[in-house]
Amino acid sequence: MRRDGWKLLALLLPVLTGCLSHTRKLEQPKLAGAAMNADAVQLVEAVNRRYEQVNSITAPVDFAASVGGAHKGKQTDYTTIPGHILFRKPAMVRVLGLVPVLRTLAFDLASNGQSFTLVIPSKGRAIEGSNSVTSPTANPLENMRPEIFLDSLVIHSIASDRIVTVTNSSATTQDPRSKQLIETPQYDLTVLTPAKQPSTPGLAAVAKPRRVIHFNRVDLMPTEQDIYNDDGAIETQVIYGPYQNYNGIPFPTTITINRPLDEYRIAITVGKATFNQPLSDEQFQTKIPKGYKLEKMP
Repeated sequence: MRRDGWKLLALLLPVLTGCLSHTRKLEQPKLAGAAMNADAVQLVEAVNRRYEQVNSITAPVDFAASVGGAHKGKQTDYTTIPGHILFRKPAMVRVLGLVPVLRTLAFDLASNGQSFTLVIPSKGRAIEGSNSVTSPTANPLENMRPEIFLDSLVIHSIASDRIVTVTNSSATTQDPRSKQLIETPQYDLTVLTPAKQPSTPGLAAVAKPRRVIHFNRVDLMPTEQDIYNDDGAIETQVIYGPYQNYNGIPFPTTITINRPLDEYRIAITVGKATFNQPLSDEQFQTKIPKGYKLEKMP
């Protein structure tokens, strides 16, 4: 054997015999339960069916908000406050926050589906504008528009002109009580806009992601929804907590809305939700008290 060959063997021997290795034990996660199977069509049908079940929602809630993150270098957490949410299809929503203990009005956000009015009594201030943000402000919470709640409260149905794909993954969490690692198998349903044909022959057509809906495969219920902007960045991430059945309609007991680009979060704890009760147009209107400073936002 050549001298170089002996040198190589001398280097490899400790590795092959385990002299340079060390094995340590790792905690093995416990499976959350037996995984159910579903294909893309079945998942889409389940999303659409749940959306069709709900025409209106009335629910007492608690709000907890925080602003900031790594990019801002700080985070501010706000006191949890009680409130109410009203929703009526297709796009009417009203969100009221109350001052803790006193139960007086902290804010009142009302939308008729196209424009909104936000009243803030403590500042003698009112804001009117469109449902979606077109010109973001420096204050992240002022970018909190009705569409954020409309996108998060109920997962919208998936139109027939969309393209969907399904992949498998798993999420590992730690049980807060037992500290046991829990592995949950999941489906990831990606919703894309139809691809436009490339102008250059031979190039692949590019479709844009709009949403990714994550399903717990133990019960096939949605656990998360990621909503993307036109640049392919996650604009809104919604995490759905444990579900509770209200007269045959399953609904999450917690809804956490993350806005990573704006760096703010809203955690909503849902009380007893009431579904499909008649709600009038007047219930989605708020009056601006006399003397309030009115600001217009695009």
